[in-house]
Amino acid sequence: MIAPIPIRGLAHLGIRVHDLERSVRFYALLGFTKTAGPIGPEPVAILDHPSGVEINLVLNAPKANEPNILMDVPDKHAGITHFALHCPDINAAKASLEAEGITLSGGPIQFFPGARGIFVRDPDGNVIELHERS
Repeated sequence: MIAPIPIRGLAHLGIRVHDLERSVRFYALLGFTKTAGPIGPEPVAILDHPSGVEINLVLNAPKANEPNILMDVPDKHAGITHFALHCPDINAAKASLEAEGITLSGGPIQFFPGARGIFVRDPDGNVIELHERS
């Protein structure tokens, strides 16, 4: 057996979006700041978070309100369904989201003892879990 390829961590999350400003406003609620872009042939805007998480918004979704094929159709397709961000207080996060007029798409859910989460969708229907562990 060959040696595993060394990985140092997650470099970034790539999320296809339709409208840059709409997405930047949403992700700012989660503490992300736009630091670069749009750049490149796609193009891509880079958002950074103080925790070290980087999101690349890929600006090539042609329609504003297309369904999320992985989450909005009855057939289950292989692919990434959501990403989870550690959140120390999902109750406070829920209140902040609701104060901005953003409704949860799921939760609060108790996954197992000491772990629970809430789910929200970004403006393009991408699912984000805010995950709390005690």
